[in-house]
Amino acid sequence: MSTTTLTPLTTADAETLISAARGAAEAAGVTVSVTVLDAGGHLLAFRRDDRAVLISGETSTRKAYTALQLNAPTADLVDLVKPEGPFHTLSTALDRPLLFIAGGVPVHRDGRLVGAVGVGGGAPEQDHSFARTALEELSR
Repeated sequence: MSTTTLTPLTTADAETLISAARGAAEAAGVTVSVTVLDAGGHLLAFRRDDRAVLISGETSTRKAYTALQLNAPTADLVDLVKPEGPFHTLSTALDRPLLFIAGGVPVHRDGRLVGAVGVGGGAPEQDHSFARTALEELSR
């Protein structure tokens, strides 16, 4: 039986994610906060642009946490928690609040979940795009 060792998300990986997301946001003229969590949901890195709205720090962290807990981009979950959705009570089910707004994406390595990145400060579609750009940069 072979055992595969999973390489966890490192601080260098987190810096790559933050730099790429912020670069994409800057190119779009948007100020953001970016949060990177490890597989255990612990803060690995965080950066808020000087002019980003203060709440973006909290939203980026909750988006990352939600993407990690559900192993799915938050953009894919929005309709599931609407009042008519099958998981409409999920947003209040855990002690730590989830946030179902686009901008959080899980990070996988060798097909396994190793963390998540969340972006807050722009429109939800923009935040999602910035987070996806960060993932693409990490996979290079």
